[in-house]
Amino acid sequence: MAKNALLEIRRSLEPHVGQKIVLRANGGRRKTIERSGVLEETYPSVFIVKLDQEQHAFKRVSYSYADILTESVEVTVCQDEGQVRISYMQT
Repeated sequence: MAKNALLEIRRSLEPHVGQKIVLRANGGRRKTIERSGVLEETYPSVFIVKLDQEQHAFKRVSYSYADILTESVEVTVCQDEGQVRISYMQT
């Protein structure tokens, strides 16, 4: 079941490659890190985000699909019509 959930999350991210996204990640000790960038690539286990240069010291970050499944990372895709949050809803 968990493998299907990770595959489903990956499939929901793939159409948004090249689009602007906002990440909210748990930074530990009650800190939340918010980053923005472009979804650059999806791989079988991780996805890569190219961060906005003026805001961040790093060029790229990677997260696993399990981070979305466990809700330690929130991914929101910014589109012209509005924002779409990527998450896994268990049915």
